[in-house]
Amino acid sequence: MASIGIYGAKTHLPELLERVARGERITITRGGQPMAVLGPADPPRPREVATTLAALADFRHRHPLSTEQLTELLQWED
Repeated sequence: MASIGIYGAKTHLPELLERVARGERITITRGGQPMAVLGPADPPRPREVATTLAALADFRHRHPLSTEQLTELLQWED
């Protein structure tokens, strides 16, 4: 893993981001001590989205709203 000082990271951020986009991880240091790691973002997790949607559908099924409750919610003001 490559490393770079804070000043260099600030000066060369666009180039560092290009390297990160290609999958590289870069340690940012201050006074020679590691302070942070610049790395690729975690990819989205579609299975977690599907699980969340299923849980919401289950909740909606277990807690149905009557027409009166729904109307009250839609007219509610702060």
